[in-house]
Amino acid sequence: MCNARLAAGIALATVLLGATALLGAETAASNRPNIVFILADDLGYGDLSSYNEASKITTENIDRLAAEGIRFTDAHSPSAVCTPTRYGILTGRYSWRTRMKRGVLNGYSPSLINTKRMTVASMLKKLGYATGCVGKWHLGLGTKQKTDYSEPLRPGPNALGFEYFYGIPASLDMAPYLFVENDRPVEAPTDTIAASKRRRTGGGGFWRAGPIAPGFRHIDVLPVLAEKAVAFIERSVARAPDRPFFLYLPLSAPHTPWMPTAQFAGKTGAGEYGDFTFQVDWTVGQVLDALERTGVADNTLVIMTSDNGSNWIQADIDKYNHRANGSLRGQKADIWEGGHRIPFIARWPGRIPPGSTSDQTLCLADFLATTAAIVGVDLPDDAGEDSYNMLPALLGERLEAPIRSSIVHHSVSGVFAIRQGPWKLILGRGSGGFTHPRRIEPGPGEPKGQLYNLARDPSETHNLYADRPAIVARLSALLEKQKREGHSRPLRAARAGS
Repeated sequence: MCNARLAAGIALATVLLGATALLGAETAASNRPNIVFILADDLGYGDLSSYNEASKITTENIDRLAAEGIRFTDAHSPSAVCTPTRYGILTGRYSWRTRMKRGVLNGYSPSLINTKRMTVASMLKKLGYATGCVGKWHLGLGTKQKTDYSEPLRPGPNALGFEYFYGIPASLDMAPYLFVENDRPVEAPTDTIAASKRRRTGGGGFWRAGPIAPGFRHIDVLPVLAEKAVAFIERSVARAPDRPFFLYLPLSAPHTPWMPTAQFAGKTGAGEYGDFTFQVDWTVGQVLDALERTGVADNTLVIMTSDNGSNWIQADIDKYNHRANGSLRGQKADIWEGGHRIPFIARWPGRIPPGSTSDQTLCLADFLATTAAIVGVDLPDDAGEDSYNMLPALLGERLEAPIRSSIVHHSVSGVFAIRQGPWKLILGRGSGGFTHPRRIEPGPGEPKGQLYNLARDPSETHNLYADRPAIVARLSALLEKQKREGHSRPLRAARAGS
């Protein structure tokens, strides 16, 4: 009898402690901001009118964010292509430290993120946040070598901290074509679709052949994502007004296929790509309107950025007189600045000074450490190994030194570069990506790599590799050290803002 009473008492105490802990988490969470992270797909540094006065695309909603918040001029994606960038955003770690050393996943790839690794979503979920992901996942689903869409898609977003997911498995030009809700297809991909022609040669968009759900239409995806994102915000506020939410919104556009709906067709001076980008801006506007309508805009941090540079070739520049990547050299996938320097805008009313700019060097992998600082969490040393706390820069604090001591860049073919201060060292010749030539084999006496002073030469036109051997040696050693040690940030106690 005594043992039974003791067991009952222990059980009751456990329940009470659990309830107290949950209540404490919810109470603490109610004092924290909502966070909305909007990730465009292949949006260039020069597409937004807030970054490029000569842009052929009007982006009034994103420009409004910039006017009401801060605009970073030296922000970079962790990679020049999408999958590794998404990995870096959620984990605070460079993707080349994983099994994926180059390229991207496809619609049948297994999950890339270890379910034991901390993500932004899992961290916030533990703190009582409602967590949702709406959009292009592109980080793999399941454990099989080829994802089986007739089975539950586990692990996927739900196993990585997202309570809710609605979106597409990979890029909009990659089979299979279907919507997934949580860990199940909304409609099975039982039909097939032939490959389309490329937009630039007169086709109606570009996608690969493969399985497709009977009701799936490529042109519907962006409007559906806008609808689902708004619904997540409205549902989160209605269900628990005092519970903060985190919405990760990785859009499918303006990546190919360029398919703006009739409402946006012909509205810009940059062809279907420009019109599709105009629709992206409208989508951002829908999210901002939802925040205002639900009364949470003043307590919401909104971040708008891109996963890499624009896939915009010289023929497009010549045809439309629009520089999607601004004056930067190269394009998506390249190791040059056009491949990975991106727009980055943040608004947080009452915290971020409106209409401000920052020239701090920022990487999207910094999102984890920055979010941890916002919510008051110390990252363990096995999480966010390449993530720096950018909160002081976001808040417009006067900083005497750069927060990041360096940043590593990576191209689609696996070419590395490292940046420290104004200096950028590229290990190899050529673009390393989509721009021809991808690789250049140096002749006798020619430089083996590329070195640029970005403060004086942001367009990377003057290779100083042969002229500054000491800088080449120093940066080469720094890059190898970071690759060898498995992290680039200092230990937690020394990290900026800790």
